[in-house]
Amino acid sequence: MALPLQAQAYTGCTTDAMLVFDGSASMSEISFDVADATRIEDSRRAIARIMPQVEDFRRIGLITYGPGGNDSCTGIAAHFAPRDRAALAVTAEVQALVPAGLTPLSAAVEEAARILDYRRAPGVVVLVTDGNETCGGRPCTLGAALARDGADLTVHVIGFKVVSDFFTWNNPEAKEVAQGETVARCLADQTGGRFVDTDTVDELVEALRSTLGCPVIGQESGRRAGDQPS
Repeated sequence: MALPLQAQAYTGCTTDAMLVFDGSASMSEISFDVADATRIEDSRRAIARIMPQVEDFRRIGLITYGPGGNDSCTGIAAHFAPRDRAALAVTAEVQALVPAGLTPLSAAVEEAARILDYRRAPGVVVLVTDGNETCGGRPCTLGAALARDGADLTVHVIGFKVVSDFFTWNNPEAKEVAQGETVARCLADQTGGRFVDTDTVDELVEALRSTLGCPVIGQESGRRAGDQPS
């Protein structure tokens, strides 16, 4: 199938991607300002805005984690593998998400890598999370394994209104991190990806643009992160 004309000019941007999206219970929380929207409401707005702008460049699949499963740590849903024109499908699934459960982000990223056949093919994983691993996973160990065994897998981590969790019984690699960061940053550091700290809808939109869109992933020179192709 021929690439869209817009993508043909940026052939370095066409690697298949999986979006791994946080649907844990904390996404339904608000800040100290009761007038603020919940994280899931703001995330839905960001997804609806950015997906139509990035679907031209690559096939995109979706995994969500949190709700469902047999317990609070097994709710990982692989909605679909990378597909053409994924904007409507991604937006619909995120809109329908009812936050629940904990944060098995390591297992969700590992499943995304498997779907991308990361040992044999290049791929991109973009993880959106509001906190740390809380289901016993080891993102730093996983990141090292993905870098070692993968053909060319890049994991980008977008922290959205991150709330740090320092409890070690469900986060074996927990360590003191800066405000707005998460131990999931290891996944980006180990695979050559980016960690982006975001607090607003606009910041989340730009982070998704720079990781799922063309300019940062592609090989076009002379462009800044977040610039749109002409």
